[in-house]
Order: sequence, then structure tokens, then C-alpha cells
Amino acid sequence: MAPAPGAEPRPPALLPLLLLPLLLPLLPGPAAGLEVQRKFLSPTLTNNFALDGPGSRVYLAAVNRLFQLSGGELALEAEAAVGPVLDSPLCHAPQLPQASCEHPKVLTNNYNKILQPDPEQGVLVVCGSIYQGLCQLRSMANISAVAVRFPPGGSDPVTVFPSMLNVAANHPNASTVGLVLRRGGGGGARLLVAATYTGFGSPFFPRNRSLEDHRFENTPEIAIRALNARGDLAKLFTFDINPSDDNIFKIKQGAKARHKLSFVRAFLQRGAALPARRPYAYLALNSEANAGDKESPSHSLLARICLGEAAETTLNGSGETKKLTESYIQLGLRCGGASDAFTRLVSVFPARELLFGVFERAGAGGGGGRPQSALCVFRFAEIEETIRAARNSCFVSPAAGMVTVLDSVVQGTGPACEKRNIQLQPEQLDCGAAHLQHPLAIVNPVTATPVFTYSGLTAVAVASVNNYTVVFLGTASGGLLKINLDSTMKVISRRSISVAYGEPVHPIMQFDPSDSTYLYLMTSYQMTRVKVAACNQYSTCTECLAAADAYCGWCTMETRCSLQHECTNFTGASFWVSTSEGVQQCPAMTILEPEINIDKENPVLIIQINGTIPNLNGTNISCDYGNNIHTVARVAGDYVNQFIYCSLLPREKYPAFPEDQDHVIVETALRVNSKNIIQANFTIYDLPWVCGQRPHGTSVMEVDGAVEKIDCPRIVPASLEPMPTGVPRDMTITLANATFSKVNEFPERWEGSGEPRHLHTAEKSHLFPVNLQLKHRPDRFIDSPEMMTVEVYNCATGSADCSQCLGREDLGHRCVWSESSSSCRLHSESPQLSDTCPAPEIKKIEPLRGPLEGGTLLTIRGRNLGRRFSDVVGAVRIGSVPCVPLRTRYIVSEAIVCQTGEAQEAFSDVVTVNVSQEGKSRERYSFVLPVVQSIAPLNGPKAGGTRVTIRGSSLDVGSELRVLVNTSRQCTDLSGGRIITLEGRGFELVQNVSMVVRGIGREPTSCKVHTDTIITCPSPAASNITVGSKPAPVDFYLNGRLYTDDRPALDEEMYPEEALHISKFNLEYYADPQFFTAKKEKWIKHHPGEPLTLVIHKEPDSLGLESNEYQVKIGLISCEIQIVSDKVIHCSVNESLSTSDRQLPVTIQVGKFNYTIAMLHLGGGETAIIVSIVICSILLVLSVVALFVFCTKSRRAERYWQKTLLQMEEMESQIREEIRKGFAELQTDMTDLTKELNRSQGIPFLEYKHFVTRTFFPKCSSLYEECYILPSQQLSSQVGSQVQETHPLLVGEWKIPENCRPNMEEGISLFSTLLNNKHFLIVFVHALEQQKDFAVRDRCNLASLLTIALHGKLEYYTSIMKDLLVDLIDASASKNPKLMLRRTESVVEKMLTNWMSICMYSYLRETVGEPFFLLICAIKQQINKGSIDAITGKARYTLNEEWLLRENIEAKPRNLNVSFQGCGMDSLSVRAMDTDTLSQVKEKILEAFCKNVPYSQWPRVEDVDLEWFATSTDSYILRDLDDTSVVEDGRKKLNTLAHYKCPWLSCFVSLFFTVKDLDTEKYFHLVLPTDESVEHKKSHRQSHRKKVLPEIYLTRLLSTKGTLQKFLDDLFKAILSIRDDKPPVAVKYFFDFLEEQAEKRGITDPDTMHIWKTNSLPLRFWVNILKNPQFVFDIDKTDHIDACLSVIAQAFIDACSLSDLQLGKDSPTNKLLYAKEIPEYRKIVQRYYKQIHDMPPLSEQEMNAHLAEESRKYRNEFNTNVAMAEIYKYAKRYRSQIVAALDANPTTKRTQLQHKFEQVIALMEDNIYECCSEA
Repeated sequence: MAPAPGAEPRPPALLPLLLLPLLLPLLPGPAAGLEVQRKFLSPTLTNNFALDGPGSRVYLAAVNRLFQLSGGELALEAEAAVGPVLDSPLCHAPQLPQASCEHPKVLTNNYNKILQPDPEQGVLVVCGSIYQGLCQLRSMANISAVAVRFPPGGSDPVTVFPSMLNVAANHPNASTVGLVLRRGGGGGARLLVAATYTGFGSPFFPRNRSLEDHRFENTPEIAIRALNARGDLAKLFTFDINPSDDNIFKIKQGAKARHKLSFVRAFLQRGAALPARRPYAYLALNSEANAGDKESPSHSLLARICLGEAAETTLNGSGETKKLTESYIQLGLRCGGASDAFTRLVSVFPARELLFGVFERAGAGGGGGRPQSALCVFRFAEIEETIRAARNSCFVSPAAGMVTVLDSVVQGTGPACEKRNIQLQPEQLDCGAAHLQHPLAIVNPVTATPVFTYSGLTAVAVASVNNYTVVFLGTASGGLLKINLDSTMKVISRRSISVAYGEPVHPIMQFDPSDSTYLYLMTSYQMTRVKVAACNQYSTCTECLAAADAYCGWCTMETRCSLQHECTNFTGASFWVSTSEGVQQCPAMTILEPEINIDKENPVLIIQINGTIPNLNGTNISCDYGNNIHTVARVAGDYVNQFIYCSLLPREKYPAFPEDQDHVIVETALRVNSKNIIQANFTIYDLPWVCGQRPHGTSVMEVDGAVEKIDCPRIVPASLEPMPTGVPRDMTITLANATFSKVNEFPERWEGSGEPRHLHTAEKSHLFPVNLQLKHRPDRFIDSPEMMTVEVYNCATGSADCSQCLGREDLGHRCVWSESSSSCRLHSESPQLSDTCPAPEIKKIEPLRGPLEGGTLLTIRGRNLGRRFSDVVGAVRIGSVPCVPLRTRYIVSEAIVCQTGEAQEAFSDVVTVNVSQEGKSRERYSFVLPVVQSIAPLNGPKAGGTRVTIRGSSLDVGSELRVLVNTSRQCTDLSGGRIITLEGRGFELVQNVSMVVRGIGREPTSCKVHTDTIITCPSPAASNITVGSKPAPVDFYLNGRLYTDDRPALDEEMYPEEALHISKFNLEYYADPQFFTAKKEKWIKHHPGEPLTLVIHKEPDSLGLESNEYQVKIGLISCEIQIVSDKVIHCSVNESLSTSDRQLPVTIQVGKFNYTIAMLHLGGGETAIIVSIVICSILLVLSVVALFVFCTKSRRAERYWQKTLLQMEEMESQIREEIRKGFAELQTDMTDLTKELNRSQGIPFLEYKHFVTRTFFPKCSSLYEECYILPSQQLSSQVGSQVQETHPLLVGEWKIPENCRPNMEEGISLFSTLLNNKHFLIVFVHALEQQKDFAVRDRCNLASLLTIALHGKLEYYTSIMKDLLVDLIDASASKNPKLMLRRTESVVEKMLTNWMSICMYSYLRETVGEPFFLLICAIKQQINKGSIDAITGKARYTLNEEWLLRENIEAKPRNLNVSFQGCGMDSLSVRAMDTDTLSQVKEKILEAFCKNVPYSQWPRVEDVDLEWFATSTDSYILRDLDDTSVVEDGRKKLNTLAHYKCPWLSCFVSLFFTVKDLDTEKYFHLVLPTDESVEHKKSHRQSHRKKVLPEIYLTRLLSTKGTLQKFLDDLFKAILSIRDDKPPVAVKYFFDFLEEQAEKRGITDPDTMHIWKTNSLPLRFWVNILKNPQFVFDIDKTDHIDACLSVIAQAFIDACSLSDLQLGKDSPTNKLLYAKEIPEYRKIVQRYYKQIHDMPPLSEQEMNAHLAEESRKYRNEFNTNVAMAEIYKYAKRYRSQIVAALDANPTTKRTQLQHKFEQVIALMEDNIYECCSEA
């Protein structure tokens, strides 16, 4: 079945199937507890599903498709196509004949919104997103048929209105829920519909300049509609009650933006209060209203609507309709505490008295991660009581802040709650009344504590089973969780299954109405029927009940674990044992006399029944002894205590006694109705032969005495305390059934020894068997039913470190560790030794990478890794991620195998083990995200054998990897043959050796003995081992005998449990290596007689092959391997390849793996050439010679190209390695920097007033001489003290002499009044701009002064800017409109820059500030990683070619221990380079010490010196120049750290000159100036320097770029993104202004609009900020950082440009460096503009309110009088021109503004200069 055109097809299933092995925990396994029974695959995306009443049919709605499936089997019965159709969201439905549409229609997919069956009418309500949410009534018996056509049409048409057709939401992403309601007494059906508003102003409505809204114009958010398909069709889908306004819930148009509702589910629920048990309809929804809104403080809401009286309702619905708005009330649902609540509702499920809900944290899960979610439980009784209390509070006893009237609803009545002298009836408390205010909203939410938390929960369904609550949870990854909760809602068990990997589970899941043990759920492309329990996986009663699965229990009479209804007679007492009864109730039996003498006459077995077993009276019971031997049994006792009497099997049928044994164990079972249900064992023994008939032992104790009792004496089993080797110990042995007159104890004796000896062992421990031998009967031993042993241990053996030694305490070994001798001793030998071990030492971790989901088995090897397993539980972490140790894989002190936890994002960190002390690994473990990008081939034969290549990134991570194709076939490795080297000693004694790998299934491989210490073996091929499975054990056979280390072979018959061999050798198998030629060609041409060089590429793998393991052959001739790397193999053949065959295979062999990668084709021979020379003429001979010369040169060129290619590959590898190392180091440094930012004072942002002054006045103006005046400071006492910048505009008081103050204040006041006159100010600006001597600098200064002066009235300032911009646009439109705003040449352009700076400051500080600051720090860190020439400023690492140090100067890092003397600071380790000058070192030291201090408060480099303490008494001041400085070519070289060779430094305060004062004509640092380097007098060092082209160092630009790429991407993303919580209103407002102006002037070119927007925001504001970080932060912007930022700013400019970059080999590197990223950045810019364009328009009132708020925030920050006085200077300079312009303008002339201007001049002119001079 192919999907319809335009539909969303099902994505390829191959990729999810290949990814299944990476999520093994979700695969159904033995402990899954769930079982997928049936699946139905949909070709398009699924939307909804529904079940009919009895569950015999399943209805599935997908995009453009409807399916009718059989219940249980999910077999397709019928289907219907419902899309795509031609439609437009701006057009009415075509079923409305009176409406026409002029908008274009396109092929539109139909997304199902409502799928609700009405069994009484036999119709299925189907509503889709097309035709404005039109609904159809289809037949439930056959959905392909329409049951009731609406509108009917034909001869009996009905009048149809839009409100009858517009039912559901018309957008794929808008929510809609529906519910069919039934009336009692045959009153007809109704349809409750709740839909998200998608009309004008919503994000779902298309941008339409006509502002028409044909969708939801009058459609309410919630409505109850008529659904009587058998009645009058003119009322179908109409609002159910007249007047209709009383039965709808519609939000006012102006309030819709604040109340964006998203509906989750609609459901019916009986009231909890008796006796009425009133029926209610509930709506679960989410509100996007502001958190501070009084009506909806909570994001998740539950709304309730009353449907009628309980006495009038049926089981499925309600009777008389209650008016919707009268009873409507909503309250919030909060899952969790106020600070950490899960605020967004995902799914709900009503379960009797409880409401279960899945919530997630709103806004979580960005960047592709899954949001954290939780399950919460609410009680309907609490909800109903809250509603009653709220209504009582509103009308009877008002309480402030408890309940409010929803005044945002059109149908709301009453402004607020008010007290009334009425007594509310219970019905009115529950459902309100017409005379009361309505609808209502409860302010405080109902709160619940999360019961269960998980990532990515999407659905919930709940069942109550056997006193447990079972919750089923769907996940975003296609999994289904089942958790069992007890009565206190505590999780007691959890199971999971994968239903459809990668497909989220739909929020609604339903149980099968005919069989509640099956659950229906829907994923993106599947409909699935899941069995709720898989009980048959448990084979015993203990396993069954211990699983704590509420559905599973033990069926006693059938001896199996089953669901309750699957057990025969499950309704009878004790036939089925549930989990709640506990494991102790498992049926069992006890034989009261378990030991029977063989000579006992007529023995009877008495069996006591334990656990839960039904009454056996009246059943056919017997005892079963096996071998078809049964005896009759009878029941005695009552039902509570049942006893079974059973005859013993006949004497002749007793089983034979085993040899040398005096008893036999017999198993018997209780057989009921021909089935064994319980069993037990008893013993038959032979008394005359019991006593003393034991065989001789290995260790004996002589006892003097005799047996006096008839019953045999025996040793009572008891554990003996371990004994140290060679130390005497007393042992006490207890005997039963024996009386001895005298007991003599003798030390142990070894056989054949005549004297007593102590027990010794050279092993770690050894078990000696203990027997008692009769003194006078050496052949007799006292019976010992259980072999007693004593453990003898040796402390000196098997304990290599302290933890191993002290850890033996748990084994009873009294050992202590001696640190001095590094040995383990007996405790008594060294009582004074400490029992504390050193910190753990981690030597190796593997693997080094793993997936983010965790689950990787990480092996940690080392020393002192804990004495016991409990020491390491919870002690292993990777950064902040825990790693859970595995008990079975733990080796005391030596190895920990732990399972990594889940990481939220990719990172790398060291592994720490904290066992009283903390140990860290030297290697870092990385969490990465494996990605599968492609597979090849896509198909293969069914028989298998196809080699599948999977390409991607990070596919080799983790400890275990499996590749599954179609979830069943595993890829295998079939070669082997790799040489395994075995080292040891004494091999010359071995005659033959073979190796066997267990589980491989092939014959053993023969090995070769080389020397006394070396054996080599070829590895066998793998036939049934999976790639990535656990290592296979390896056994070696020496002379046909299994090698078992140094331990002596044990007697398997005597000690079978200890004879089990555990191999100490393992082999891991990986896939065969993959090879191909350089161009992946299959044919290679070659001319005989010439040398041949082959370049063979190899796919990366984990085999770790050495160069000697490769063998390349061309035919039978070996190709000599010259170069081997991880990816490339080079080999050459120097001998002739001439042969009769013209084709030779090129074969590569590794072990037994042979693979032909290509065929070598040989050219023609010399004979043909000679014949042609003889026959052809001289002309032809010359042609052949010419051709030969040409071919020779071509081959030489090809060989040269191959060598060049090799060099390029090596160079590329070096660059890649340099980038990788540099990025890793920078990431570490930046991580530390980020942590410091979080812990300290944060990013050094400048205050708003300093940001404004630096941005408005970037250079000195006529206003003042110094831009920033910073007071001097001293390091000793003022580091970290607050030092303020001073600026004339920031001074609080206008400093003028008192005698001048009155006139000047009056004049400035009058001038301010003029400037606040719109007409005067516009004429004033235009008049100044017309003056030729009014330079660009003056224009910018005037604009900034105007901005300061009018900062308190930004609304007025904005209107002035807009009017001036209109004039500028008019002037530009007549010329070239694309050039507008490109430069700052007018006052209004600088005003626009300032306006953007003011409006974007908050966004700059809150969103862009952190990534921008981190980028600057990253640039500085990267530059400091390499050498920097102190004279020229050029560095090894940079982004700017002009600042690149084009010399290969090796610099080594050096860590300096530095302390500030006299400052009270702690010492600090500072990282510097050995090529750094002493001034550069001081700069790095100051940067480290002043890390959290703004740069303006740092001491200067000139104020500190470096002092080296060579000894405790001798110290030296280190300077850039001193008597020890080296002179080269007449220039002094500045001293560096390498020059002094000092191990550590100390710093104190004093004066010193800086490098900037050096005369560059006399000194140099790293390289000599270029003009002298070419002179004939070169130093010895220079004359022997290796000649390298300077351009070769341009690759360092790429290295630096690659290292900084992440930080640059983060910055651009922050700049070009829109925050939902704080959209850029100023940008939206100004862009709309530009579009409006363009439309008025008929400018339709989209490129022109793009250029205007780019010139107004990115190039005018952001580029200025990118180039000048000192405008934003209190930092030092060096010339080198400025050069790098210029390259970044150029990349940002190119990204905003529309013109294609024409780049070539001669293009500047500054443009070439980011040429690859520019297209992607350009897409981000265009997307940003589109998002701004799609935002809701901003009114003038909203913008003015925003500007007023900005003015209020920074009120009184600037001295406006100073700004007015500076503006007046321009007014006085151009007085006559301004007056003339005022006279020429009719408006200003009419209002006589020129006279007011003259008054200002008169007040100011006579005093200003005099007063200013006095000031």
C-alpha cells in the first residue's frame, strides 16, 4: 500500500533496526515482563485510534488514511483515503456554497483530529485538519462508507453555517480533543470538542496582509455540539443549547495571545461524593499564559464541566445538559515542588478515585535531548473538595487570592467574586448556577509529589490488579515501561519493552475491553497490541512471586506461573497464589522423618503441606518415587494443617546404594490428579554398615575411645577458623551419637611421615580435609555427612599491594601490610603496622569512550582499588556521572568493572575512585553520541554471507557492540589466522602445542615453538561468535595436556567442583579489515619493466595491526611495504612484472584473510614496438619517439603526484592532530574558565552608563579630550577594589559657577523645551546637515548628544528618528535604495545605531554576553598556547595572516609556582611558554592572579618585577634585558624563560620598564627583522636553518580556526536566535517599519529589504560589538585579539550579505578561512529574518510602553544639562543658518520658534564662555 502524494511516508526502517543494539536495555528479554502480540504498520504518520464498545474492532487514523482493524489480530478489514485535497487555511470549506475564496489552494495533507465512535448510532465521528476542521460521520461496520452525508445536499438541502463545519483545529500541530456524550431516555448524543485557537494572531495562522480570518473567527475553544445523526440534520454539529453562547467557552480576541490553550485529553468521571455520584466531563490541558497572570498561574490545568443529574444519566454519559459556562471551573495541576515542578502536562489517565498524569519540565530537552518527566497521582476527592471550597469562597465567604472569575472569556459574568446572602445547595457548590458569577479559575494549584521520574515519558495507562496499582508508561523512544505500585504508591518493580524504536508512544493508551490483560498503544507508524505480562518466563514459584508482577501468580495444580484467568479453577481458594501473598506462600512439603533405616518394617512417609495449596480431600493423590513407581496416599488433618500419609516404596524397589556410601537419597513428589505438584527428599541408610566404613583420608586425627551407642557416631558439621601456614592452632570438633572415655589429641600427620608436622602451604590458601580415625582401627573413620575442611593460608602469597593484603580480613585471614618492605605479613608478626592503605592508583581504563546513554562496562585496573566490594560501591565516577561496579567482575584491589551511567551531554573527564582517599586516572573517558550515517549494500541474499559496511561517527565506542540486521542476523568475522605470541619459560621441553578457542567451533590450531620463551599460534577462524561479544576463553594444550597454570591437577572424581578449569587467556574478535585502492578503482594499468608504487587505503578498525602482519602480492610477486599508517599502506615493486598473463590480481593478506582489491592490467610488450618500427616510416618512428617521451614524462608526473599526495596526507594528518590536541587543551582551559565564572563574580560586564558612553563616543570628541579617565591604583591594597570611570556626561551635578547658574539654567531649560518640539528638532538637524563644514564626526557627535539629552523620553526620540529616516528613505529611493544605511554619514544613521544599542543592551547582556566573552577568552588562550614575538606581535596561533609568525619555533610549556610578596595572596601555578619574555610572563601572572578582577583594576606590568630564588638565600631579579642577554647580528635578544632556566618564580611589587618602550632598531625577540635576515652576514644559527616556504605555516590559521569553531558557532547562534521568553520587540518593530516604508514606495525587491535589515541591525550594531568587546566588558583588547576579531566580524558580514563570494587562489585568507561556513551562516541569518517576519505585529502602544520602561530603568544615569550645553555649541556656531531654516519652514514660522531660539541665544551668549572659563 503506497502512501498518497504529499503524505508523510514512513521513514526507512533499516536505520532504527541497526541502532537497536545500542539500546539493549529496551529490548524484550527474559525479564521484560511484557510481550508484543500483534502489530499493524501504517504507511503514513499515525494520529489517533479508537476502540468500539466490545473491543472487536480497532479504528486507526493516519495522515490521509483511515484503517479498520480486527480486534486482537489487528488484521486489516477496511480502509479509506481522506486526503490529500486542494485546500487553503484562508478559505472556507467547499461544503459552504455561499462562500467563495480568492486565495490559491495547494495539495494539503489531512491530519486526523477527532476519532470518536458512537455505538448507539453506529457512526464513527472523524474530524480532520482540512476544510477548516470538517467532520464526517462514517459507518462503524465499514469505515470506507459515509454513514450520514453532511451537508446532505440533493433534493432536501439544509442551511449550513461556518460554525457547523469549523469543528476541529485546521493545523497539523494544533491540538483537538473530543468526547461523545449520551443523554438518558433517548435524548440523543452530543459531542464535546476542545480545540486550540488557530486564527489571526496565533502562530498557526498564515501571514495575510488583508487581516481576514476565515478560520475560528467565531469558533469557541470549547463547545458542546449536537450529534443526533438520525434527527434533523439542520441541527447537526450546532451548539447544543439555546442561546448558544451559554454552551460554549470562547476567549476574547484581545486575550487570546495571553491564553494559548493546548488540550491533552477529554474524559468522563463519576463524582467521588455519595450518594449523587454526579457525572462530570474533564478536560486536561496546558496554558501558555504568563506565569504571573491571575487567572492561570499554573501551566497545567484541569477543567471540569457538569453534564446533568446522576439520576438521569446512563452508564456512558449524562442526562439533562448543564450550561457549560455555569459549571465550568478550572484549577492547576502541579507535579513537584514550587521550585522544581514538572509544569507541562503530557498525558492523563483516570483510574477510579485517582487521576494519573505524566508531566515534563517545560522548555527542557533542547538540542535534541529528551526532557525530564515524572508521574504524579491526584485524588478526585481532593479535586472535588477544592472546587466546592472555591465556590464557597467566591460567593459565601470570599477569601483573597483563592478563586477568580475568568474575565477573559466572552461568556463570563460578574467582574469578581462577591459575598452574597445566600446559602448554596450541594448542587450549586458542585456545578454553579445561572445567577452566580462564572466561569471560575482556582488560583492555587493542586500539588502532588512525583511517584516516578524518567526521561521522555509520553503516555500513561493504569490498572488495579490484586491489591497493586500497575502503571504503563510510554516513552519518546518507543519503549513501554510497566511499574508496580503498592498501596502507598511506592515502586516495587519495574519492567520495560521496546515496541517501536525511535517512535514516540501516543499520549492515549487503552486496555482491550474484552480482555484487560491486553493493552492497545500507538506509535508514529505502528498500532500495537501488547500483553501486559509474560508470566511463562518464570519456571518456579519463587521466581514467579519474587518478580513482584501484579498480574502473575503461581497456578498450584498446574505448577506454572500464569495470569489469574489462565489458571484452571482460579476462582477457588488457594488454586492461584498472587504476588501480594509473598514467596513464603509458595507450595512445598516437609517429610517429618527424613532418614529411614533400611531394616525398618512397614515404613510410612508423613508429609506436612506448607504454603498455599487447595484442599486435597476428594482428589486422587499418590506419592511418586520416579521410574513409574507410585504408592497410595491419604489426607489427614484440617484444611489449614494438611498431612499426607504415604506408604514407602517396596523394599525390592529401593534404589541401589552408591559404591563406598552408606546411604541413598530418594526424591518423592506428591501427585495430584496425575500431576506432580510438590516434591522433597528423604534418606534411606543401612545401620550395620554405617559406622566406620569411610575410606582413608589425607589428614587424620587419632582418637582414643570406643563407640558405646547403637546409632553411628558422626561429626557435626561446623566451619573451622582459617589457620596461618606453619603456625600451630587448636581445632574443636563436635561429635554426635558418641561417648568417649578418653580423648587424646595429636597433631596432624602426613602419610608416610613419622613425626608431627604443622600444616604448610605455599599458595594463597589451601583446603585440607579433616577426618577422625579410630586409633585401633586404622581403616575406620568417624562418619562425616558433610566433608569438613580447614583452610590454611599464607599471607606472603597472592597479595601484591595493601588493599589485597588487608582485604583478606573478610576471608578470616589475619594479615597486615608493611609499607616499608612492600609485603604482606601475618598480623602477629607486625602488630604495630597501620591498617590504612594508600590512595587508589589507576593504571589503565578501557574502553576510553562510550555512548551518552551509558551502560558501557568500564574496566579500571590498578592498585589499592578497595579491600572489598562494598568499598567501591558508589565510589567510582566519571566527572559527575556515576559508574556502578559489578560484584561478579570485581577483583580485590586490582580491577573494577563498572557500568557507566547516563550523561546529559557529550564530555570527557578523568575517572575517580574514592576509597577513603581519592585516586584519579591519567587517561580521560569520553561520552560521545554514536551516529549511523549510511550502510552498504542495502540488500543481500537470504542465505546471508553479505559483508555490510556501516559508516558513521563514534561507532567504536563502548565495551560491547553488536550489529543486528532485521533484529535477528548478526554480522560475524570469518577469517582468523593472526599470529598470537605466547611468552613463558621452559618451552624447549614441549614436543607439540595446540591452541583452542572455546565456542569457535573449528579444529585446534597447531603452534610453533621458537625458543625456550616464545611460542606462536595462528588464531582460528570464527564461525559462531559475534563481533563485539565478550572475549572468548583460550586453552593451550602442551603435549596433549591442558595447561592449567602452576597449580597441580586435581582429582576430578574426588573434587569435581574444584576441577573446573577457568582459562586465564582470552581473545577478542573483530570484523575483518577493509581495504581499497586510492580511487577505489578495480583496474590498474601498468607498463612492464617499470617500477610500481601502490597506495592502498584501509578503513579504521580496532585490530591494532603491525606493519609486519600485512602482505601484499601482485600475482605471485610480493610488493614491498614501505609506509604503514592507520589509514594508508604504501608498497612498491622494483622487479619486472612481465608475464604471459596480461592481468594480475592485487591481493592483500592479513593472517588467513585474503582479499583481492583490484586487477593489474599489463600493457603491450617490446616485440610489437620493434615490429612497428621496422614497418613504419621514419615519420612514424619520430612520432613513436615523441609519444614515448610524452608517456615517460606523464608517468614521472604521476609518480611525482603520488609522492605529493603522500606529503599532503601527512600534512593533513599533522594539521588534524594539531587541531585535535589544541581543541582538547582549549576545551579543558575553557571548562575551567567557565567554572571560575560561575564560582566568582561572573563576566566583567560594564555598567549600562559606561556601555552607552563607550558606544556613543568611541573616539575623543570636542566634548572632552580623554575618552575614559581612570585613576591610578596600587596593587598591594587595591586589587579587587571598585574603581569607577569618570565621564563628563556621567557627573551627577552640572558644575558651573554660581554667578552664571541662573541665566545658564534658564537658557538650557528653554533650549530643552525647543528640542522637545518635533518641528524645531527636525529643522535643526536638517539645517546643520546642509552645512559643508559640518563633518561626519560632528554629525555622529550631535546624534549621540541628542540621544543622551532625550534618553528620558525614548518614545519621542523614536518618533524623531522615524521622521528623519523617512526623509532619508525618500532621498535614497530616488537613487539607489540598496545603498541606504550602509554608512554612517548622517545624524539619523548614528541615531539609529544608538537606538539599537539601547534596545538591544538587555539581550546583549543576558543572551550574547556569555558566548561572546568565552570566545574572547578562547582566542586569548589559543594565542598564548604558542610563541608570541614581543617586538612584532606576531604569534604562532592566530586567525589573521598578517599577525602569523611564519617561523617554526618550538615552544614548551612550563608551570611556574608564583607568589605575590606582601599582598596576602596564596601562591599560584601559572602556565607560561619557555619562549616568553619576562614581560610576557608577568602579563600571564597578572592575568592569573587577577582572574576575577576587572581589567581596569589590574596593576600594570611596569609596576611588578620577577624575582628568582635560586637558593634559600640567593635571589635574582629577572628582566627582559640585562648583562646576560645574547647579541645576534648586532641586536640584543630579549631574555626568555629558556634563557634563565629557572624552576620556579616569586613576584613582588616594584617598578620596571615595559617592552613597548624598547627600541626595535636595537632589539629582537624570536626572529630578526626581514631586511637583515637576507644580508650576507648571517649568524651560524641562521645559516643552518632549514629552508621552508613561509606559506607552509598558513595551515596554523586552520588549526586555530578549528579550535575556536565551537565558540564561534555558539556566538553566532546566540546572536541569530529568538528567545521565546523575551522576543526582540525593537527589532520586530523596526523591521516592520522598513517593510511598511518599502511597501509605500512600491519597493518589492526582497534583496533590498534584506540589505536594509542587514544594514540596520547586524552591520550597524552587532559588527560594532564584535570588533569592540571593550564596549561591553572591562577587559584589555590587545592588537592581536583585535586582528582576530576583525576576521570573525568579516565572516559575520559575509554571512549577512546576499552576494556570492567569488573566491580564488589569490583571495585574501581572511575571506578564505571561513568560506566553507559562510553558506550555513547565511541560512541562519535568513531564518532569523523570517522568524522576525513571522512574529505577531507590534502596536505603537506596546512599543511605546516598552520604550518607556527602558527610559525608566536608566533614569538619572546621565547629565542631560551637559549634553544640552554641548548641543548648544553647535546651535551657536550655525546660528544664522538655523534661524533662516526656521523662517523658511511654514510650521516653525507660524509657531514663532525662531524667536524662542533667539531668546536662548540671548540668555546664553553673554555668559557661557565667561562662566566656562571660570569653571
